Amino acid sequence: MEDNNLDNRLLTVDDLHTSFFTPSGEVKAVNGVCYYVDRGEVVAVVGESGCGKSVTQLSVMKLVQSPPGKITKGHVWFEGRDLLTLKDKEMRQVRGAEISMVFQEPLTSLNPVLKVGTQISEVIMTHSRCSKKEAWEKGTHALEEVGIPDPARRMHNYPFEMSGGMRQRVMIAIAVACDSKLIIADEPTTALDVTTQAQVMELLMSLVQKRGISLIIVTHNLGLVTRYADRIYVMYAGKVVESGTARDIVTYPKHPYTVGLLQSVPKLDERKDTDLIPIQGAPPSLLDLPKTCSFLPRCPYANELCGKLCPPDLREVGDNGHFSACHLDIGEVEE
Repeated sequence: MEDNNLDNRLLTVDDLHTSFFTPSGEVKAVNGVCYYVDRGEVVAVVGESGCGKSVTQLSVMKLVQSPPGKITKGHVWFEGRDLLTLKDKEMRQVRGAEISMVFQEPLTSLNPVLKVGTQISEVIMTHSRCSKKEAWEKGTHALEEVGIPDPARRMHNYPFEMSGGMRQRVMIAIAVACDSKLIIADEPTTALDVTTQAQVMELLMSLVQKRGISLIIVTHNLGLVTRYADRIYVMYAGKVVESGTARDIVTYPKHPYTVGLLQSVPKLDERKDTDLIPIQGAPPSLLDLPKTCSFLPRCPYANELCGKLCPPDLREVGDNGHFSACHLDIGEVEE
């Protein structure tokens, strides 16, 4: 774990392990993940589908379905409390009130047979002592805060009567309605058009600045978060393989997987046509992880030594808390 000033620390995830026990064997979806979030900070967790980034956040919220899932090891410290030791009743008081999660697909996250206002009010009444009328008024204000026009009328709409962007704003309104200190946004721009993606991201950033909350953005799109995140954690095969400031990750990537993600992001270049370079191969099976580096079969920089060494641990490779889990020093990579 990085050695940093703890005075401003909000969340610390330490050596987190989450597995799914299936008839085929143990799927190690999260395999020793460590990261932290400071107050008022925007942190991005990036990686391909299946790398464990969403399961990590579900583990933090203790929302992993059991069976087949189980958190087998680790600690999740939030303001001095280890969330993994809390009972279900205690954890329900944390969810929505102190930590809120914006799920990936708002259409399936919202109840289709209940009005939007009913769903927002329910969250508010669960975590605060107020009447149904007061909760409805607070919900209306929350919709107004996230930029939904005519919020009083929209409170009476059903989710299917709203566009994808509006439904996502409703999910964000639910997340901020009870003044949460941390919002976890799991793929908040999935299935949205480019213009709406930018609007949703700008909305989240405005809430961070206005309310002073912390934000975790979970996404596969490294290009999306480089503009917004203070720090980035890159995950692969259930582990963090690189972490650092957004500037260091983009300008001085040290792990071959991070380089591959950056090379697969479209760029506007007036000087020449730049082809996207996909990462060859596929991630390893989490049922049977290799005893060497998990990225070895796909790594264009690998040498004979990589195939003989144990999986690399995170090591410091630069200033400002830049860490990489790679035996090699690939140096600065040209954009």
